[in-house]
Amino acid sequence: MSYLNELYQQVILDHNKRPRNFGELEQANHHADGYNPLCGDRVTVYLKVQGDVVEDIRFKGVGCAISTASASLMTEVLKGKTVAEAGAVFKRFHSVVTGRSTDTSDLGKLAVFQGVSEYPVRVKCATLAWHTLQAALDGKADTVSTE
Repeated sequence: MSYLNELYQQVILDHNKRPRNFGELEQANHHADGYNPLCGDRVTVYLKVQGDVVEDIRFKGVGCAISTASASLMTEVLKGKTVAEAGAVFKRFHSVVTGRSTDTSDLGKLAVFQGVSEYPVRVKCATLAWHTLQAALDGKADTVSTE
């Protein structure tokens, strides 16, 4: 178990210090804003969807290490996936971070977020970018809130 905790810390710190796919996406045809009023995390998710494929995805914002790392990993995992596949990954990720599932076998690096389920207040940090992604895909104009 300590190996998983160490891996969790390493991945979170790496993606927080050097977030992947960070910044605006000028060619985006979907975007949404998200806000976690509990801790002040803010994120905007940008997507370029061609046909049914997430051709490109980026994010910008400010937040805690878990929020930033989750957004960063989300962009890495979802690039090149279909919209349906992206939804399925979100569903599996959400089940794991909320503690409804312990099966992380198909989550890859996202599995490091399993420990978040032990800290319910941090679940909102880990899922903010994901809920914002869903709002972007659904074309919702209102800011997504974790409350």
